[in-house]
Amino acid sequence: FTILSQPVCVACLCTSAGRCIRRQGCRTLQPDCGIRSLTTIAREPAFVASSSVGLHRDSVPRFSLTQLHRPTAAEEQDFQQRLGSCSSYRQVFKLLRSVEILSDTMAAAALHRVADLEQEGTSLKDPTVLEKDTIRALCFQLEQDSGRLTDAGLVSALLACTRLFLDPWSTLMVRLVSESQDRLDRGEMTVGQLCTLGQAMIAIEGPGCVMLEQVMANIQKQAPAQWSLSDLVAVYRLLQGCIGEDGKYRDLLNAMHTHAVKVTSRMDPAAVSVLLSTLVILNQTQAMPLVISLCKQAVQHVPHFTDEELALVVGALIHFGHSDHYFVQAMEKYVPTMAFTSHPETVTKVMQFFGRRNILSPTVFNAVAESFVYRADDYNTSQVARQIMAFGKLGYLPPNAGNMFRKVEIILHTRFSHFQPRTLLNLLHACILVERFPVNFVSKVFSRYFLQQLQEQGTGMDRLILSQLTQLYMTVKLECPFYEGPKLHSKYRVKSFLMSGRSLETPVDTHLYHSVKNGLIGLLGARSYFGSKVLTPYCYTLDVELKLDEEGYVLPASHNGDVYKRIALCIDGQKRFTTNKRQLLGKEAIKQRHLRLLGYEVVQIPYYEFEKLKNMTSVVEYLHQKIFPHTYRLNW
Repeated sequence: FTILSQPVCVACLCTSAGRCIRRQGCRTLQPDCGIRSLTTIAREPAFVASSSVGLHRDSVPRFSLTQLHRPTAAEEQDFQQRLGSCSSYRQVFKLLRSVEILSDTMAAAALHRVADLEQEGTSLKDPTVLEKDTIRALCFQLEQDSGRLTDAGLVSALLACTRLFLDPWSTLMVRLVSESQDRLDRGEMTVGQLCTLGQAMIAIEGPGCVMLEQVMANIQKQAPAQWSLSDLVAVYRLLQGCIGEDGKYRDLLNAMHTHAVKVTSRMDPAAVSVLLSTLVILNQTQAMPLVISLCKQAVQHVPHFTDEELALVVGALIHFGHSDHYFVQAMEKYVPTMAFTSHPETVTKVMQFFGRRNILSPTVFNAVAESFVYRADDYNTSQVARQIMAFGKLGYLPPNAGNMFRKVEIILHTRFSHFQPRTLLNLLHACILVERFPVNFVSKVFSRYFLQQLQEQGTGMDRLILSQLTQLYMTVKLECPFYEGPKLHSKYRVKSFLMSGRSLETPVDTHLYHSVKNGLIGLLGARSYFGSKVLTPYCYTLDVELKLDEEGYVLPASHNGDVYKRIALCIDGQKRFTTNKRQLLGKEAIKQRHLRLLGYEVVQIPYYEFEKLKNMTSVVEYLHQKIFPHTYRLNW
C-alpha cells in the first residue's frame, strides 16, 4: 500500500482482475498547488456515483466514490470502534489500509481521529503527518470528488480539515467550503449537519462570518422542542463559539433551556458536560433550573465522566455557585479512585469545587493529600497552589500534613522562580491559614523586587493582595519570633481586613448579632458596657469587645484608660463554618488565633449553640456562662 512517486494517468484504472485498462489516452495529473501534493488513482468515471471511498489494498491508495460497494451500518460501526481504539496516527493509517471500502463519513472520521491524536493547542504535534502518503491520498480524493460527498460526509470532512489546521486557501478547503455553501443554499441539511458546518466556519472565518449567519437562520427554522437530543447538544456546542454579542439568540437560548430541562434525564455524560460548559461560556445565569437539573443528572455519571468532562462539570458548578448533596456523595466515592491517575487539572478542579463551596470532605481531602505527595512534581505551579488553597480555605490538615507540606517546601525551593507572583502569594497565604509557616520564603516575598513584580501583574495591587501581604507579615511577627528578614513596608499594609467582596474576615451575621446584643444588654445592664464592630490596631474587626479592670469589673466601652483585660466575642454565624461540618474556615481560625496571641480573651458564640436557646432568660444565662464562667451573675 504505497503512493506513486509520480503523478499517474487519471484514466489508468485497475480492474478487479488486476489488469490496467487505458481509455481516451493518457494525461498527466498536475500536483495540488496547495499546502500538500496529493496524487492518487481514480476509478473509471462510469463507476463514480455516490458516497463511498474504495481502497485497493494491494497497490497504491485508490480512493473513489462508488455506490456499488457501500459499507453496511454494521461495518461502519465496527470501523468507528476500531478507529476509537487507535492511539497513534500510524495505527489510523494501518486501519485505513485494512478495510475493503470506506464511506465518506468513515474517511472524515479517520481525519478527525488523526486530529484527536495530533492536536496540541493551535498546531499539530507532528506537522509532517500531513505529508504521509495515506492522508495525502485521502485528502486528494476528497478534493476531487467533493461534489459527490453526502451532506454528512462533506461537513464532517471540512471540520476535520480545520482541526488539522489545513490552509483555508488550499484547493481542498476552498472546494469543500464552496460545496458546503451550495448545499446550505438548498436548505436540506439536518440540524446536526448545520452545526458541524457552523463549527467549521467559526474555525475558518470566526464568529462574524456571513455563512454562519445563514447556518443559524436555517437552524431556527425548526423549534428546539422538535430537535433530537443529539441535535440539541450540537446546537449548544455551536453556540459556545458563535455568540459574540450580548443577548444574541436570546430567544433561541431560552427555548433551548426550556426544552433541555425536559430531556435532561436522557443525557449522557458528554451531553451534560457540553451543556454545563456552554451555560458557563454564555453566562446563562437565568438558566439555574437547567443547572440544577443537570447537576442531578451528573450524579449518576460521576464515575463515567472523562477527566475533561468532569473538570467542565465541577467548573460550571463553581461558576454558578451550586452544589448538590448527592453529587458531593458521588464525588466522595469517586475521588479516592481517581486522585492518583486523573489529569492534574481535573484533580485540581475537584479541589477548587470543594474549596469554593466550603464543603469539607475528609475522604476527598485525604485522598488528594496522599496523591499530592506522589504526583506534585507533575503539577504546574498553578495546580500546586490551587490544591493547597483549598486546604487553607477550609482550615483542614490531613493526616499526612507533614509529608504534604514538606513536598510543598521542596517545590518552592526547586521551582520558586516558576511561580507567578499572585500564585505564590496565594500559596504562602494558604499555608499560614493552617499554621504552616513558610519562613524561608517570606523574605523573598517582602523584597522590593517581588513586590514590584506583584504590582506589575494583572490589575496591580488590589485590597485583597495588600490584605494577604499584611496578614502574612503579622503571622511571621506573631508566630515566628525568630524571623529576622525584611519587614513589609508600611505602604503595602492595610488598616482593616474587613472589606466588601472577597475579604479576610467574614462579616458578622446581622440577625445573630442583634440576638446576642439584646442578651448582652440583659446580662450587663446597659448597652454602654460593650463595643460593637470594633476595629483593632491589628486590622481585625471585633464583633463585640468587652473591657475589664483588674478586679474583673466591666468597664464602659468608651473607657480608654487602663484596661486589664479585653474580651473579644466572635459571633460566628453559618458562613464562618464549612457548610457540612462545624469547623471554622481557615480565615476565621487564624483571626481567633491571632487575637489570642495579641492578648485578647476570645469567646466564641457559634450559631449552632445559640440557636438552641428558646427565650431571653436562657440567652442571658448562656452568655454569662460563656463570658464569665467563674463568677456569679448579678441581677439588675
